Amino acid sequence: MRVAETQRLVLRNWEDRDRDLFHEINSDPEVMEFFPFRRTREQSDALLGRLSAVIAGTGLGFFALADRATDEVFGFCGLSRTDLEPHLPKGTVEIGWRLARRHWGRGYVTEAARELLRLGFEDNGLDEIVSFAVASNARSIAVMQRIGMRADPSRDFPMPDIDEAHAHLRPHVFYAISKADWQRKGR
Repeated sequence: MRVAETQRLVLRNWEDRDRDLFHEINSDPEVMEFFPFRRTREQSDALLGRLSAVIAGTGLGFFALADRATDEVFGFCGLSRTDLEPHLPKGTVEIGWRLARRHWGRGYVTEAARELLRLGFEDNGLDEIVSFAVASNARSIAVMQRIGMRADPSRDFPMPDIDEAHAHLRPHVFYAISKADWQRKGR
């Protein structure tokens, strides 16, 4: 199931052949630098199955991000409903991504995220799309800024359920873009 395409990329549902890459990105210490855990192969496979089912059932989710010409998977980028009450109301749609380290620095996430904003606002009728990251995650924050999202410090929050050993990962910055702002910026 192809969800969207850009000049270089395809956003699609996950397939069994994507399992190795999915585990790679979920177990790589640099990719997962801002998460308090790494996933085992079994945990990665289970998560991939859940993501695939959500995409099939709702049309939203964290999609496989692949090369348009070869269908080689690089990572994921997607729109997903989140529930982090009281910080984010249930049903808030976030945009998020994760990319294999060897594919960093090529603009893939920015390209895919711009298409996902279009998909969210035009095809899904969303009024706002949000994103959040550990306050020191400069790479993700840079993507948020490149796609036109704006910081909203009044909505920054501490990520719940992070143990004391990883307390430095609690502070999260909040970014958002409204449909009106996206339209004004020329998409």
